Amino acid sequence: AYMGEDNSSEFVTKYRTCRRQMRECSGEADHHEGMSSDDELTPSEVTEFQKSKDIILEDSRKVFEDVHADFCDIRKILLKFQEWKEKFPDSYCDAYISFCLPKLLNPLIRVQLINWNPLEQNFTELEEMPWFRAIEEFSDAKTVSESK
Repeated sequence: AYMGEDNSSEFVTKYRTCRRQMRECSGEADHHEGMSSDDELTPSEVTEFQKSKDIILEDSRKVFEDVHADFCDIRKILLKFQEWKEKFPDSYCDAYISFCLPKLLNPLIRVQLINWNPLEQNFTELEEMPWFRAIEEFSDAKTVSESK
């Protein structure tokens, strides 16, 4: 579990209760449940979140630092599989590579998606990411070689 997760839910519950009591005391009868937001963070919470995020991003850069470049670059990995498919199509087919590739590439893609946030204004579309393009090119090459 994420550190502070339990405390966070307690805080939100206490905060909501406190706000409800303040509304009742002040006579605000026009409040509609679900119309308020608990997403407003204090400056200290924003700072703490940014620190945690920076630590996670720094750690994520170290995940594959001891791995040879040929084995942590999706394009290079797919190129090896493409060569295998072209040189030894029967062996490639017998190994069910198309079923193995998602599991093989999953950790590499996940590390690249750690900082991706589709809710931010200037986020990168998935289709524009290098790993997506590499898989797309591999798939296109696969269909071309299959149609020969």
